[in-house]
Amino acid sequence: MRALLILLLLVQAKEDPAQPAPRTREYPWMSTAAWKDMHAGMVKRAKEGNVDLLFVGDSITQGWGGNAVWKKHYEPLKAANFGIGGDTTQNVLWRLENGALEGIAPKAAVVLIGTNNFGLHGDKPEDVARGVAAVLQSLRKKLPKTKVLLLAIFPRDANPKAGIRASIKAVNDQIAKLDDRKNLRYLDLGGKFLAADGSIPKELMPDALHLSEKAYELWAETMDPLLKEMMK
Repeated sequence: MRALLILLLLVQAKEDPAQPAPRTREYPWMSTAAWKDMHAGMVKRAKEGNVDLLFVGDSITQGWGGNAVWKKHYEPLKAANFGIGGDTTQNVLWRLENGALEGIAPKAAVVLIGTNNFGLHGDKPEDVARGVAAVLQSLRKKLPKTKVLLLAIFPRDANPKAGIRASIKAVNDQIAKLDDRKNLRYLDLGGKFLAADGSIPKELMPDALHLSEKAYELWAETMDPLLKEMMK
């Protein structure tokens, strides 16, 4: 009976990927206090304005980090990076609805989110897809004139037959349908990071999740034609 009660409490406490929620889990690589400080910094950056291009996401987006690729491709476009490592759809939703968009009206926003819903929360594909859709809805509500480029969740795990690969594909198949060919575009770059046998080259993703600088360059070169068209 006690075990059943604990299970019920865990189910009730599980966050809905489509509802905003701040970071509450402590990780060895980032405390909740550090997460709050990063969010505060982004709120401050938004209030400064002068942002024509916004990147929203988790550690993969954060990983641009002002690297050489970012400086070459996106600094000239007045870009701001609002990626925080470990974020899920619900964390991004909370940030968007708590000041991260106040003071800016970008021409375009690039959204990449969802992988941590699997890796850290164990969410189901259909729920992750709902979460991604909720992020887009929040952006549309707060930035009605901003065009959104939604990226497919990137592949992860060195094993092409890993269950998470199938889960990611299931989400991508659903969110691809959100493309309206006008204000919201969908782009799947996943194949660019895979070898012919479906494996992930270490030179692109050393840990089969996070990107090398070479991979960021590949990302930029592949995405830029569509992105720049959207920013006109």
